[in-house]
Amino acid sequence: MSTTGDIEAFIIHLVRAEARRPQVDHLLATCPVPARIIGAVDGRELSAGELDAVYSRKRLHAPRYPFQLTVGEVGCFLSHRKAWQAILDSGLEAGLVIEDDVEMDSVVFARALELSHKHIATDGIIQFQVREIKQAGPVAASDGSVQLTRPVLIPLRASCTLYSRQAAQQLLEQTTRFDRPVDTYMQMHWLTGLRPCLAIPSGVSDKGNDIGGTTIQARDVPILKRLRREVLRPIYRARIRFSSWANDRPLKQHK
Repeated sequence: MSTTGDIEAFIIHLVRAEARRPQVDHLLATCPVPARIIGAVDGRELSAGELDAVYSRKRLHAPRYPFQLTVGEVGCFLSHRKAWQAILDSGLEAGLVIEDDVEMDSVVFARALELSHKHIATDGIIQFQVREIKQAGPVAASDGSVQLTRPVLIPLRASCTLYSRQAAQQLLEQTTRFDRPVDTYMQMHWLTGLRPCLAIPSGVSDKGNDIGGTTIQARDVPILKRLRREVLRPIYRARIRFSSWANDRPLKQHK
């Protein structure tokens, strides 16, 4: 795909997640741009001092994130920071960051990536979501088969995302310490100064359940802790939704 010749992909893969390695090899073979593996940061291997150096249990941003991060979530955030740094170190103008539980329809994804490449310098971040988006937002650009939309409420998940060099650098500077998961942080465009677009159709889907399930979330969570999450999660999401609408700005159509 000649129009995306200055893009490379970075596939985040946790070495001990051996069940996912065949999927990583599949992504390496089917990705329409050159791809390499980025070794994920294993949260289990971080010392208490290393965790405290990057993860703040005190609120850094409003609205307050109501849950304590698991070591897996800390490792995930650090892994994405590692990928952003790789974009800068490689001298790329844009880089694609892919998690290793993504399935890719290479034909559809190539079309989505081609349109995204044309606008990444302006948009900074373009997400390829692995699930259907019900409120995709107004259309910013289209080539007939693919649309770039700008949602008011940015969806969760950072499974597959294209970053401009400037966006990667900006995110690195902002997240030397963090208080919430990476996809939750990315929702707060009024804080980051970056307003992601969505490529639809994305050409990617979630294969996590077929290759061993999550490597991030804790399992066997006590029932009281689960109930607490069920109560607090919708409250937090409502606050994010309110802030997203309050900080919405009119969309300028791409040329």
